[in-house]
Amino acid sequence: MRNKFLRTLATPAVQAEQLRSYGRSRVPANGTATQLLGEDEKAFVAARDSFYLASVNEDGWPYIQHRGGPKGFVCIMNDTQLVFGDYTGNRQLISTGNIRAKKRVALFFMDYAARERLKIIGHAEVLMPDEAGELVANLSVPKGAAIERIFRVQVLGFDWNCPKYITPRYTIPEIEEATAPLRARIAELESALAAQK
Repeated sequence: MRNKFLRTLATPAVQAEQLRSYGRSRVPANGTATQLLGEDEKAFVAARDSFYLASVNEDGWPYIQHRGGPKGFVCIMNDTQLVFGDYTGNRQLISTGNIRAKKRVALFFMDYAARERLKIIGHAEVLMPDEAGELVANLSVPKGAAIERIFRVQVLGFDWNCPKYITPRYTIPEIEEATAPLRARIAELESALAAQK
């Protein structure tokens, strides 16, 4: 779907900027886009504990919201569909209103430690729990939270970005895992020093 992603977003204005900057347009030729979410994309999404959700309102204003939850809180239903819950505490409902009005979304998944990012575009719908049926059972919920509504995204296309300019960042569990051998060695040396006294 990379071709679908680029063909969808490379409007005439984007193509004009590509020509101005690079002397050529980088839009793939027309044709049938048959690539679906593959195992790499599914595994990447399943390993994320957050992403950024972009939507647009009736006046054309974009809005970006951070979404977080337990790893795997975005559930890949099949090769073209993913779902995630909207937890208690969302009071503004800007994304919800935008999606009900316009449906177009972009999801931006980051792995800061590995310096990788995956962009997905699609059409979303908002479902209340009683409308979602078995979808609710597939969703992870943080401790102390509940799902107030469900977002279902029909994937139109995706694209991977290069790692250039991604500043590596690490979660506390990633830091603990990386430093575990060092902490074990420090404890071993401290024990050896204590035994010599």
